[in-house]
Amino acid sequence: MNNQTYGSGELPRYPQSMWRDTTDLPSFPRLQEDIETDVAIIGAGITGITTAYLLCKAGFKVAVVDAAEILDGTTGFTTAKITAQHGLIYDKLRKHFGDKEARLYYEANEEALSFIRSTVGEHQIDCQLQQQDAYLYADSEEQAEQLRKEWEAYEQLGLPGEWCDTLPIPIQVYGAIRMKNQAQFHPLQYLRTLVEYVASHGGTLYENTTLEDAADHTRDGRRQLTTEGGHKITCQYAISASHFPFYDGGGFYFTRLHAERSYVVAIEPEIPLEQGMYINCGDPKRSLRSALLNDEQVILVGGESHKTGKGECTFKHYEELEKFGGKLFGAKRIPYRWSTQDLITLDEIPYIGAITANEDKVLVATGFAKWGMTNGTAAALMFRDLIMGHGNKYTDLYTPSRFKVNPGMKNFTVQNADVAKEWVSGKVELIRRKAEDLKNDEGGVVRHLGKRAGGYKDKEGRLYIVDTTCTHLGCEVEWNEAERSWDCPCHGSRFNYEGKVLEGPATESLPLLSQEP
Repeated sequence: MNNQTYGSGELPRYPQSMWRDTTDLPSFPRLQEDIETDVAIIGAGITGITTAYLLCKAGFKVAVVDAAEILDGTTGFTTAKITAQHGLIYDKLRKHFGDKEARLYYEANEEALSFIRSTVGEHQIDCQLQQQDAYLYADSEEQAEQLRKEWEAYEQLGLPGEWCDTLPIPIQVYGAIRMKNQAQFHPLQYLRTLVEYVASHGGTLYENTTLEDAADHTRDGRRQLTTEGGHKITCQYAISASHFPFYDGGGFYFTRLHAERSYVVAIEPEIPLEQGMYINCGDPKRSLRSALLNDEQVILVGGESHKTGKGECTFKHYEELEKFGGKLFGAKRIPYRWSTQDLITLDEIPYIGAITANEDKVLVATGFAKWGMTNGTAAALMFRDLIMGHGNKYTDLYTPSRFKVNPGMKNFTVQNADVAKEWVSGKVELIRRKAEDLKNDEGGVVRHLGKRAGGYKDKEGRLYIVDTTCTHLGCEVEWNEAERSWDCPCHGSRFNYEGKVLEGPATESLPLLSQEP
């Protein structure tokens, strides 16, 4: 663990997920041969691993493939709340989908919570699973009006909620909704057991294996995937559980998803958080939950969401969370900070199912909108049912081929107009700063050989200069100070300071223009 500090003198200098740092995960080889399997699962987060576990239990041969290490994507950087209370969601669902569909969304996520509970019990998993009430609160009069509408939705849908005028923690609120008997856990300690089950029951897992954007048809009706190294995976079903779909299939997912970053600081409190999980219903977002680190409580303070590539001075987001948590609970120290990236659909319901209306052998799960513990588990349960030929009552609600005129059309127009704006503004930006002006451990947009480029000078003074044109669709990436990465404001691709891909949809690195010792 890195105890160096930065900025305020309290925050760790570098980001690191507490879940990743406190879990001993197995490693797996790169795929280096052609293979055949019943189901190829691309992406080793909660959706991919849970799907592999379920299908192994059902007798299927599965192969899980990840472009990096297992559980090193969004799942490894979550706040790990397991709840069907997803902010101000049910009022929106009633208006845009109807009461039946809104109720189904609750039931899908509640079933996911029940599955996690039963799986922990079946395997006696030591993963800090704790039952907690979830609170959605308003911290302004404006938010209170929105919260009242959400409460009306709870009442109309028959959801198990209670209206509260105060909270068990010292925050002045204008009302809150409590959903009882929700949960929190250590996600990677839970999923490690599922990984071990898959590996010991005939499943195969591969790391550091990137696939090409294709799912070819074979003569016998199967699908064939190809790695960047040229190796073939032949399968009956292919499942994209890779956060951003590894394969678009004509579904134009890059136009129907946008990426947001959010932040977490883990504080060792002077005053403990006795009970509950908390999130406000406005902006800036604030999330609270407890966890254990070396048998001592830490409080995870999360929030500060913004669209990827538009966070300006990203380190300030951590500092705001530090101030918020410290004011409420005091902070002896802050052992961890980290951030994550989530994809959000046009109507805020995930896309889960056949990747297009005409392709039922390639399935996709994406757009969990920061609620991946339950939505990702629900996706795995749906995939099992679809592959086994069982009916699933949530199929129509989550189908990726839906396109609701309201709010889908409005969001589609706004989102893609913003992409066009970012594309143009990045091309005409006037750059005056030179690479040699950068200080050690500093990055930013610079002028290199007369053109826009990205520069980063490491702690030893080595300079890395990359092309800032995103290799996905050509937008200009921006420097993320807190994570030392280049982030694309158009579709959320991220690259490290050497230009290597951290997050898709981009699959090719930014060209490294210069590296000086």
